[in-house]
Amino acid sequence: MSKQALHSAAHAKCGISHEESEAATKMRPSIYERIGKEEGFYALSALFYDRVFDDEATWFRNIFSSSTKSEAIDNQYRFFVQIFGGPDLYRQKKGKYTRLAGRHANYNIGTGAAYRWVQHMENAIEAHDKLQDDEEAREALKKYFSFTAHYIVAATEYMRPDQLSGGTSIDAGRVW
Repeated sequence: MSKQALHSAAHAKCGISHEESEAATKMRPSIYERIGKEEGFYALSALFYDRVFDDEATWFRNIFSSSTKSEAIDNQYRFFVQIFGGPDLYRQKKGKYTRLAGRHANYNIGTGAAYRWVQHMENAIEAHDKLQDDEEAREALKKYFSFTAHYIVAATEYMRPDQLSGGTSIDAGRVW
């Protein structure tokens, strides 16, 4: 499936285009600056994973069972810092390519999980102190995360086994 077809599939699920989602990565000042740099993204990831790990639905929590909360926070905040205008912390830990769809392909996620993930992230964004007075950044982040969550679901349906780089079991070569 082409990238354009994946973008269309994600758009059909969330109503946000790829271009709209990418606006968050191009803002000036950057979201990295607006949120409070590394500390701000760490706080966002902690707010998010507090919600995820406290979710009442076992099926949803089980998606995250291959890592601890602190590992999940660390990986996510590094990715956010890099994507939204900060230093390449994620690449330093994980390697050259982010391979977001490939890193999620082995997890049991679908549209329902994407919607639930987005709900927790939107609640974390609303609770973040540095974003309280920045509606532009909040809305841009919500669009980015909604599109990306649904893009990952669409893309994982078409992954080949050689494209996978995540999973539900610990891979000795994987760096957490």
